[in-house]
Amino acid sequence: MQGLIDEVPRHVLRIQMRLFACRERLRAGTDDEALHDLRIALRQLRSLLRPLSSVAVCEDLQQRAVELGRLTGPLRDLEVLQGYLQQQGLDSAAQSRLPLLQQGYLQLLDSAPLAQLLSALDDWPQQWRQAANNGQLCGLHKLIRRRLRKDRKHLVQALLDPAHDRHRLRLLVKRLRYAAEAYPQLADLSGRTGVQLKQAQSALGDWHDHWQWLLRAEAEADLQACVPTWREAMQRAEQQADLALQGLTAGFARNSG
Repeated sequence: MQGLIDEVPRHVLRIQMRLFACRERLRAGTDDEALHDLRIALRQLRSLLRPLSSVAVCEDLQQRAVELGRLTGPLRDLEVLQGYLQQQGLDSAAQSRLPLLQQGYLQLLDSAPLAQLLSALDDWPQQWRQAANNGQLCGLHKLIRRRLRKDRKHLVQALLDPAHDRHRLRLLVKRLRYAAEAYPQLADLSGRTGVQLKQAQSALGDWHDHWQWLLRAEAEADLQACVPTWREAMQRAEQQADLALQGLTAGFARNSG
């Protein structure tokens, strides 16, 4: 138990340092991966805290992370689209979105959710130590295992639903995969299952990107030329996702047998 109590704040500190570095990279405008890396660090923080969300000291920090994730999601979607258009040689469409993207970076840097999360991270280690001293962190292993089993159960149920929703499956796959990465010794998932989760997430993510782009094309006329290609790509991604999900379903069935 003491090992987990010590390890969680060390992990949070490593994530905090990455968030600070990503913020400075965004501010300097030195590379195209700063926002992506910020969201990865944010995802790692949320995955670490989510199984502990019933612990009072984690609740506020988790909510701060959720708020920043909600803010950065649309900006990242625009960034991915703009990069795709640039790679495809659609320079006019790419350039027309660049000012909006740059404005989004500036708004993010000046945003309350970013400032509030970084401030909360400064205060959190002391709050965690106080909670440990007050006996509020008893049973962490049991709490995390229970949450991971619950996430796995929800995913298995969704996989077995003939009318499954790909949007919900994508969320459930991500949730279980990232929680298992945060707590590998407590996840009780095989290496093969981890690979299958990653494959399913990749295919579902590809499908989701094209689904979003097709929605945008309905309102943004300069994207209309991409619609046939995107429809074909989305159909391929659907097929790949279905195969990956079938493998994941079979894997869970074998492990439970």
